[in-house]
Amino acid sequence: MYINGDWERGSADASFAVLNPADGSVIAHVPDGGAERARAAIDAAADAFPAWRATTAYERAAILMKAHALMLERREKIARTMTEEQGKPLRAANTEVRYAADFLVWFAEEAKRVYGETIPSARPDQRFMVLHQPVGVVAAITPWNYPISMITRKLGPALAAGCTVVLKPAEATPLTAVETFRVFEDAGFPNGVVNLVTARDPAPVGEEFVANPKVRKLTFTGSTAVGKMLAGRAAGNMKRVSCELGGHAPFIVLGDADPVHAAKGLQLVKFLNTGQACISPNRVYVHRDGADAFLETLTGRVAKMKAGSGFEDGVTIGPLVDEAAVAKVEAQVDDAVAKGATVLCGGKRLTGNGLDKGNFYAPTVLDGVTPDMRIYREETFGPVAAVVRFDDGDDILAMANDTHYGLAAYIYSQNLARTMRLLEGLDFGIVGINDINPASAAAPFGGMKDSGLGREGSREGIAEYLETKVAGFSI
Repeated sequence: MYINGDWERGSADASFAVLNPADGSVIAHVPDGGAERARAAIDAAADAFPAWRATTAYERAAILMKAHALMLERREKIARTMTEEQGKPLRAANTEVRYAADFLVWFAEEAKRVYGETIPSARPDQRFMVLHQPVGVVAAITPWNYPISMITRKLGPALAAGCTVVLKPAEATPLTAVETFRVFEDAGFPNGVVNLVTARDPAPVGEEFVANPKVRKLTFTGSTAVGKMLAGRAAGNMKRVSCELGGHAPFIVLGDADPVHAAKGLQLVKFLNTGQACISPNRVYVHRDGADAFLETLTGRVAKMKAGSGFEDGVTIGPLVDEAAVAKVEAQVDDAVAKGATVLCGGKRLTGNGLDKGNFYAPTVLDGVTPDMRIYREETFGPVAAVVRFDDGDDILAMANDTHYGLAAYIYSQNLARTMRLLEGLDFGIVGINDINPASAAAPFGGMKDSGLGREGSREGIAEYLETKVAGFSI
């Protein structure tokens, strides 16, 4: 842990193991924090806040730029740590480190663009001035599936705004967070500005975050159930909240689309990070006219994917995060098959060639998925493409919106008018149009409905960490 500028290693009886999901081996032990250490970190952040908020935007930007340079310099080491504890192929881990660094440089620049304004008054002797100032101590909770980019997407804007931060990373991936905080330390953040608390059980730390009056903002990425609980508790203490939660993305292939091109795109985004992404497509709607060509291309590409340790050459699909994740995928596929879906490839746990030591599930394509199946409603978070065929008479917009989630959606079409109508009618915060990667540090990221509150990235991202203050002058 890293609290008030000091590293705390913890004792043997107050630590927990970090496991490699590819083979179940123990990588390291990290301190088991809990409420008491979370409280100490919050106190450190609160003490550091007055001096940090008083720094200029240019001073804060300079430190963030140094952190950006250091992260890129150390990207290979950080990526290897990520692959070992999270499982994604090393190439994908390297890509994520670069993506994480993007948020540092983007918000270093945005720090200098936190503008105020003047407002005309109806009274001739009055003037209004609006200021945007840091909200205060920020408590951040990040997930295991993208263990570094989710840190910088939150801490980058918070630090740029002049806030101080306490981070609780996912218990499955604390080592990537440790490497990130070594970057922050070496970049020159003053003591107490950034703090890291690791814990086996997230509940006591989360309780301290929502109850402690020194915390003025909570930012969380994770499951919808936990996000709702934390947001409810934080609201009871009038804290600012932003949550990026679950998703159940529709992937719509209209009749005029090139089904082969769409299938290639689906394969790339669906099986990214072994399907463990909140923007991963869950329901794949393909017009019946192009369904056979789509499925032939998709199945052929998916069947060639190689599963294994992220350190092995040619591996394109890593392990799921734990045994419970495998069980969830198995249950959804079994339910779909029992209700009439057809397995075109995969559909089982992988056990050969040493894969039985890890949490591997075969990349899977299901045809004939219907609304009564669990996979049609529940977020899968695994390597399963669930394909639904539709006809001209079907209301594809209503079908796509038939979920309580609202994070991401995808459209493949060459018909501009129909695409625009779908774009405007979809109840999702992010829409990719013939595009499988509608995300960037420069673009707002977030969802509607049960997929969350607020936006990350872009100029909107820093606004989440600012309070608005108005001054009225009588002259």
